[in-house]
Amino acid sequence: MRVLVTGNKGYVGTVLTRLLTESGHEVVGLDSDLFNGCSIAHVEPICTIAKDIRDAELDDFDDIEAVVHLAALSNDPLGDLDPDLTEDINHIGAVRVAELAKAAGVAHLVFTSSCSVYGEGGQDWLYEDAPFNPVTAYAHAKAAAEKDIAELADERLTVTFLRPATAYGVSPMIRFDLVLNNLVAWASATGRVHLKSDGGAWRPLVHAEDIGRAALAVLQAPADAVQNQVFNVGITEQNFRILDVARAVEQTVPDAAIEYAADASPDRRCYRVNFDKIKRTLPGFTPRWRMIDGAAQVYDTIRALRLGTEDFEGPNYSRVAHIRKLLNSGRLGPDLRWPATATGGSGS
Repeated sequence: MRVLVTGNKGYVGTVLTRLLTESGHEVVGLDSDLFNGCSIAHVEPICTIAKDIRDAELDDFDDIEAVVHLAALSNDPLGDLDPDLTEDINHIGAVRVAELAKAAGVAHLVFTSSCSVYGEGGQDWLYEDAPFNPVTAYAHAKAAAEKDIAELADERLTVTFLRPATAYGVSPMIRFDLVLNNLVAWASATGRVHLKSDGGAWRPLVHAEDIGRAALAVLQAPADAVQNQVFNVGITEQNFRILDVARAVEQTVPDAAIEYAADASPDRRCYRVNFDKIKRTLPGFTPRWRMIDGAAQVYDTIRALRLGTEDFEGPNYSRVAHIRKLLNSGRLGPDLRWPATATGGSGS
């Protein structure tokens, strides 16, 4: 299958591209390469269209059989940097990709949303039919994109929605602005497992590789099993309170101890998510990672690369810090496009 992956140079995109290639698929990328220079490992190059998704054109989808749409302003802090741009990229840009894919005759579109659409979800278990209750610009845009893209599904275009839990783990484009990765990083550098909230909020966690495995399983499934279906992506037993995540990090990093920020307070983003549907519907999806193993993987990587505080405070491994650096230097336009080519933009 010839698969177009938007955001192929991002945190999940680099992992998914490898999994698709190893499974025998031909992969084409579409990525504006905002995070060039932020990798920790070599990534095998693939044919990539250097373009912002907002500037995608019909011929970018020539001979493409399936699209996995990952590209986005990729977390809450980055989404809050400019909510209007988040809407423009994560909602309107995503719908543009879907519309162009359909017009080009693409057979299958996989849209990567997020469990953050559940937002202030409370203490009860949340299934795929739970109402949206987003509390951030990022989550609002993802929810709106889901609603609009669902209307494009028909006998010509199979549309599937993935809602991954909060990602963690090592990728060639590793990020330390994700909760588990961040806690491990700071514990490694300072000996402190630093909690910015009271730790009481629930959050499901999933490894970046398992997000990739979910997308692969969807593409390999019969169309009638995944048409206009939503799948939470994760493992039901891998829902944790943030304090439990911190305790796991405390056990992983020698001599580390939990500490609370002076202004630590309850986090409105609280959701416990059930993942039975994807396990039941897609037997090809076999997640391999558990949170405690991911914490060890991240810790071992930090030690091997000898990363320290200056790395975690710097722009290479934090999406919002990197974008701010590009903006402040004038290399990136205020609309998050590269000024020289007018084709910058989004990548996860």
